[in-house]
Amino acid sequence: MPTDHYFTAQPASDGELRSVQVRLADQDVDVVTAGGIFSPDGVDRGSVVLLKEAPAPPAEGTFLDLGCGWGPLALTLALRSPTAIVHAVDVNERALDLCRRNAGSAGCSGIRVSTPDAVDPTTTFDLIWSNPPIRVGKAVLHDLLTTWLPRLAQGPASAAYLVVQKNLGADSLQSWLGDALPPLMGDVAVTRVATSKGFRVLRVARRI
Repeated sequence: MPTDHYFTAQPASDGELRSVQVRLADQDVDVVTAGGIFSPDGVDRGSVVLLKEAPAPPAEGTFLDLGCGWGPLALTLALRSPTAIVHAVDVNERALDLCRRNAGSAGCSGIRVSTPDAVDPTTTFDLIWSNPPIRVGKAVLHDLLTTWLPRLAQGPASAAYLVVQKNLGADSLQSWLGDALPPLMGDVAVTRVATSKGFRVLRVARRI
């Protein structure tokens, strides 16, 4: 599978936009997508599993959608928790433009769409949701996760939920996270909270 959609692309022209209706946060939401991004035809299977299996987000706080694409996870977080701040980050400029458009049309004023380096490095997150880009390779993936997961806020309620395809190394990633994260963020529990339709949902949280 090509991995071009993980990296920088120019924003789509109006003629390239596709209108799609999706079901997010128990409501029908009209979004725009385009070619050159991940899952342009709707919500991908992994994100569907994460949205079904992850606990409902807190009513408020600072959240992160890591690798937001056109925005299904960020939109869900914002629709579920309207007073929360949701950082939606991606390296693909086309995806960021689409996510920004979709946040605006859905009335999600709490979504902050940006490249990773535009997020204040002192910001911590009460909740992280991610369908991480497994196909970019281990080195890039590991750097991504060890950069962002240690930014979980202190406290017993803070957690990250990752959805990973089982046959693309979900179990080995769970084991690796259990070894790699403690030197960066202290005692950590990396647990499997669900298995569905060929995907694992992993939870990362500090042991308090």
